[in-house]
Amino acid sequence: MKVVMAQKLLRANQQVARENRTRLGRVLTVNLVSSPGAGKTAILERTIAALKGAFRIGVIEGDIYTTRDAERIAVHGVDVVQINTTGLCHLDASMLARALEEIDTEALDILFIENVGNLVCPAEFDLGEDYKVAVLSVAEGADKPAKYPLVFQEARVVLINKADLLPYSDFDVEAVRQEILAINPETEVFVVSAKTGEGLEAWYAWLKSAAQKKNASSATG
Repeated sequence: MKVVMAQKLLRANQQVARENRTRLGRVLTVNLVSSPGAGKTAILERTIAALKGAFRIGVIEGDIYTTRDAERIAVHGVDVVQINTTGLCHLDASMLARALEEIDTEALDILFIENVGNLVCPAEFDLGEDYKVAVLSVAEGADKPAKYPLVFQEARVVLINKADLLPYSDFDVEAVRQEILAINPETEVFVVSAKTGEGLEAWYAWLKSAAQKKNASSATG
């Protein structure tokens, strides 16, 4: 009987992630993670519209079966590659490596990876990104950080989305913010609405700064 240990698989993933990171070079790479329906694609649509005049943007879409999210993104005139996992609940570094063969990273400033909707597995896999960004929607309830701490531990930014629903909810933004910061004091938390645009300027400013820093560090490195 042969036994394959999970740690061995994760080490193999880590090696490919390092190769991806080298390949991506100066491109700011952001891995968006959330549960299904939290609003990752809607946030991406708003973000692309706001930043594509200043930055060259590409998107890699992860989904289990359909191309619906990729179709939504393509309308905005950016390069997009779809990864269908055909049942797997997350992207891994090898999937990203194959997708990178289909996109001209030399022509990009920012690459967004929209991971499969799941608050568990995507947090465990480094793809070679610079940052994980978690999206938590008001509609999901306030208990998610405590129930899924690894996502928030790994996230450099948390976007609390669907702020337009706060008047109809008992979601306590400040309590959730404090719970997230207790898990990861380095996380930045932005309260936003992809529907109305509320709060997104702070997210855009963070991205602009991160992209400029990545470009500057790559130029001097």
